[in-house]
Amino acid sequence: MSIDVLERPEAVIDDERVFVMLTVAGQTCGVPVASVRDILGEQAITRIPLAPPEIAGSLNLRGRIVTAVDLRRRLNLPPPPEGHKPMSVVAEHGGELYALLVDQVSEVMSLKAEDFESNPPTLEQAWAVFSTGIYRLEDRLLVVLDVPKLLALSGED
Repeated sequence: MSIDVLERPEAVIDDERVFVMLTVAGQTCGVPVASVRDILGEQAITRIPLAPPEIAGSLNLRGRIVTAVDLRRRLNLPPPPEGHKPMSVVAEHGGELYALLVDQVSEVMSLKAEDFESNPPTLEQAWAVFSTGIYRLEDRLLVVLDVPKLLALSGED
């Protein structure tokens, strides 16, 4: 399964911000739609010898090699249940493509810019390090992920 999001709405529309909603370890997260190139279902991932633990491997996306980043490992979260099939949110950073492995991708959502808040002091450190802030939704907290920070894998985070 591949959903092309190249023809996406603008990242900010009339003081609204648009996010791809995803779930990692039960936490609802948002990635700015402008950062997303593709959304993929389960993919064959080739391990890369001597890669850091958060690098799950690489995958082929229409002839391009894409580095797959395991967000559970990147965020120091427990591994998924046995038999779990991750989805990939493909983002571009520094001219390279990266697949963020997540538990689920649900929808694209527009939220009012004025409702955006800084990270609360109660937000777990694993999330706060890679978050630009939050939105309080009716029934859950949305953590807005900082994609460049998530992809700064060479110790520059």
